[in-house]
Amino acid sequence: MKKLIALLSFCLFLIACSDSDDPAVNGDNGPSEVSFDREAMLAHWADAIIIPGYEDFATKVAALNTAATNFTTATDASNLLALQTAWDNAYLTWQRVSMFEIGPAETVNLRLNVNIYPANTTIIENNIANGDYNLDLSSNRAAKGFAGLDYILFGLENSPTAIVGVYNGPNGAAYKQYLLDIINDMKFRTDEVLSNWNTTYRATFVSNSGASATASTDRLVNDVIFYYEKHLRAGKMGIPGGVFSGTPAPNTIEALYAGDRSKMYFLEGLQAVQDFFNGVSYDGSTQDESLSAYLDALNAVKEGADLNTIINTQFDTARAAVTGLDSFANELENNPPIAFLDAYEEVQRIVPLLKVDMVSAMSISIDFADADGD
Repeated sequence: MKKLIALLSFCLFLIACSDSDDPAVNGDNGPSEVSFDREAMLAHWADAIIIPGYEDFATKVAALNTAATNFTTATDASNLLALQTAWDNAYLTWQRVSMFEIGPAETVNLRLNVNIYPANTTIIENNIANGDYNLDLSSNRAAKGFAGLDYILFGLENSPTAIVGVYNGPNGAAYKQYLLDIINDMKFRTDEVLSNWNTTYRATFVSNSGASATASTDRLVNDVIFYYEKHLRAGKMGIPGGVFSGTPAPNTIEALYAGDRSKMYFLEGLQAVQDFFNGVSYDGSTQDESLSAYLDALNAVKEGADLNTIINTQFDTARAAVTGLDSFANELENNPPIAFLDAYEEVQRIVPLLKVDMVSAMSISIDFADADGD
């Protein structure tokens, strides 16, 4: 009789477990039993999103290089404006590919070499004055890339005429050389990343389609979540808003010297992450296998609601909140910056949806440490 009771209790336990609304329990099957083609998803990511993104970025960096050459040859206000516009175009495109720090980009530390901000103006000025610098050194990461260009294209003086005056002044040749060196460094690294994707890495990435910590899906999902949490949410909003320090720090916003661009860059990055989640191609023309489709295949739910829908709704809510803000610089002048922090909270709400609910449904483990309590 005791054995019968124990057997019945065990069966009831199994039934209770099967009725769970935990997103890791999907319909009648666990994640390992769901038929979903990870390799097809990886191919779509590579061919329709990542490689086209890097191709566009490489084109924009090449245009930036051309504009810099034109400016250093004929240093006037018209060519400065053209150079600033090329910088802006490349920087906006960067927001679309920054999350893909895997494979070739990880090897060359692309993000660390292209977009550490704000610029360390002391190092920049010392480098220009001394003329003896090595941009490969990690100590120069905050003295180059987009932030370094932000300073030397917008921050040297208060007007385009005055900035042109610096480049035509006694030390102008050194400023011109530093400008060209920064862009050449960006171009070399970008071209190397694109070349590797187009030759050997694409096949490696797509074929590594298993379900393990070292598989491409698991690794890229971790990279994208890390980008969203640490670079988009924290870097572009949390740190400037004083979320972690208790004091707003408007001097830490992206594109500090160019003015009124940090909000635009944030929104472009936010849209890029949502588009990736939904498998939207880089040119926006198609939508194919994706994380959202994977969740649907898993029948992933949260508190009885479709997890895919919950995540997309929160992306839309966060975008609307940030869109409703004034420029980040103006918002951070308020003490406390209430509207800015409210928008940040909507952005933050996406983190546990991706980092807990989504990865639990997909049986993906987070491989990076959480340092800010989120």
